[in-house]
Amino acid sequence: MYRTAAKRLLGAGLTTSRLLRSTIIPSSYTSNLCTSSMGHTESPIINQSGPTAASSTGTGEGPRRKPRPEFEEEQARVLSASLRHVARLGWTEEAMTAGSRDVGVSPSIVGSFSRREAALVEYFMDECLQLLIDRVDSGLDLQNLIPSERISKLIRIRLEMQVPYISKWPQALSIQAHPVNVPTSFKQRAMLVDEIWHTVGDGASDLDWYVKRTVLGGVYSTTEIYMLTDDSPEYRETWAFLDDRGKDAFDLKKSIQEAKYFAQDIGAGVGKSFQGLMNGVMQTMSTRGGGSTSAF
Repeated sequence: MYRTAAKRLLGAGLTTSRLLRSTIIPSSYTSNLCTSSMGHTESPIINQSGPTAASSTGTGEGPRRKPRPEFEEEQARVLSASLRHVARLGWTEEAMTAGSRDVGVSPSIVGSFSRREAALVEYFMDECLQLLIDRVDSGLDLQNLIPSERISKLIRIRLEMQVPYISKWPQALSIQAHPVNVPTSFKQRAMLVDEIWHTVGDGASDLDWYVKRTVLGGVYSTTEIYMLTDDSPEYRETWAFLDDRGKDAFDLKKSIQEAKYFAQDIGAGVGKSFQGLMNGVMQTMSTRGGGSTSAF
């Protein structure tokens, strides 16, 4: 199934130039999917995580992460306002300059961000993770779903936050894949995967804990890439693909091998940066606690 998906994507012209072209955002989605909560001035911290970490099942027992300062308040206001300009200007300094003007801050503040565009992407990633946590803590109903359905629902909620920016998301992936930005990119994706497994109520221990998170990282990343060329109404084909992959998360050997093929085929079609990003996510997930799962 992963290889079929890779052929579909490459057959649709998923090349580096294709990824950098704009696509049309369905009118059924609006930019308030994620920007409604983008007013936060803080972002979530990384929990100590591992097989012995407390598991959360999304029962509304209270926040599992406390925010930590990531940017100065003024910087956060600028980044939040900048997101409104991403659909038009991309993940760029121009968007950040426009955002600074929106909140009455001198555009010179853009120079205070050491990695410019990467700061904007990373702010968005952190805010979306916090929004997902908030959804779970506010009573998201998962109790009547089997674990694979919970995984699919949580990944779908998270990926839907990217829809208003889908035409510019290939650019965000390229920024994340830049060597300077890779450590933070991996860390943020590892946090997301960890949160999803905790919410699902995973009780795995030892090696299984790391392997499952490796697999889920692959499920998320492949669905994210699949989504980029999906022109079906409201991304129906993407969600069908995700449902199948969610089931694979519980067939570890099959899922790891098929995701490996997917990464190889996509890497051959669009270059090593995207393949490297996926590989790094998987390797990070497998080595966080000394797991032995190999990278692609």
